[in-house]
Amino acid sequence: MKHSTDDATDLQQAEAPGTNKSHNHGSAAKENPPVLLAETNASGVLTLTLNRPNHYNALSHEMLDALQQAIDSINTDVRVVVIAAKGKAFCAGHDLKEMRANVEEQWQKELFDKCSHFMQSLIKLQQPVVARVQGIAAAAGCQLVANCDLAVASTDSQFGVSGINLGLFCSTPSVALARNVSRKRSFEMLMTGEFIDSAKAVDWGLINKSVTPESLDASVSQLCETICSKPKVAVRTGKKLFYQQIDQPLEAAYEMAATAMACNMMAADVSEGIDAFLEKRPPNWPED
Repeated sequence: MKHSTDDATDLQQAEAPGTNKSHNHGSAAKENPPVLLAETNASGVLTLTLNRPNHYNALSHEMLDALQQAIDSINTDVRVVVIAAKGKAFCAGHDLKEMRANVEEQWQKELFDKCSHFMQSLIKLQQPVVARVQGIAAAAGCQLVANCDLAVASTDSQFGVSGINLGLFCSTPSVALARNVSRKRSFEMLMTGEFIDSAKAVDWGLINKSVTPESLDASVSQLCETICSKPKVAVRTGKKLFYQQIDQPLEAAYEMAATAMACNMMAADVSEGIDAFLEKRPPNWPED
């Protein structure tokens, strides 16, 4: 889908309609709201919500610090992590104004190192991570979607790695994108800077589902509840093995998988699961 080359940039150039562009009103002003919101429901689903809607949830240094701290502090009671966003956009990428205000190469390197570390943390996390996407997911925002284990997006979503339109090739987003989308399709996105819609994102393997905006929350909730209903050991063992084997040669991948399955068979969850199946009853999963 063709998309204006300036749209992703425009998202960060303008404030959301009806907002005051000044966020520092002196001592009488309220404190700025937190850039990240966290809420855990009774099922153990932790939702981390990007909360910079007036900046289209751009990944500033502060936002990346908050995300990293949240991921690092997750405990074993959490079953699934959802990354969501306030406002009309999921994430417009890095904060361009912040980047232009800090022109030193070392500052830029620290920003991209910090972002890369966070993105890898999502893969290394024991719990599955689900992206809940609405609106634009551009550049590092598209990278964030690609780094999540699963992604559900509304039909109004658009995905792109549009840095090339600004003269900046999306090098770090390309790592995640090329591991989700085929080589030629990801290269096309990176070289043209054009956006794709949610239907094409499903077809190309970037996201799992495209649903109406009205059903987005219900669809994400259903996916999370399904995962929460599975035994923890199988989910966590499975995620770790999936990423360990995926880039290995075939023989090494099978060796890893066989070792993982043999280890998994020793878990109490498996004994209960097999017994329940043979006895034609619902499983009663042991507590951790």
